[in-house]
Amino acid sequence: MSHFIIELSEQEIKREKDKARELRRSRWWQNRLAKGVCHWCGGTFPAVELTMDHIVPITRGGKSSRGNVVPACKECNSRKKYLLPMEWEEYITGARRKAEGGRDGDA
Repeated sequence: MSHFIIELSEQEIKREKDKARELRRSRWWQNRLAKGVCHWCGGTFPAVELTMDHIVPITRGGKSSRGNVVPACKECNSRKKYLLPMEWEEYITGARRKAEGGRDGDA
């Protein structure tokens, strides 16, 4: 899987991270956390266990805006890293196939 990384200045990255901090303080974000659902795995978690994940990561050209951030459990956020949604979906699908194949007793 080849990844593209957009060249961003430190100033641009800092600006987006500052916007993310502002969003975290917003009522909109607090309401999203209160639902307690990870966008990626669908698991339910206490609000304090959810993190802000950029659907399109900042390093891949994503912005810190309502349309690009979702609540994610720490495990999903850590595993997703800088992947785009379609790359993340490929990863999840591959991991599921591998897990199912590993449990299959029909060798």
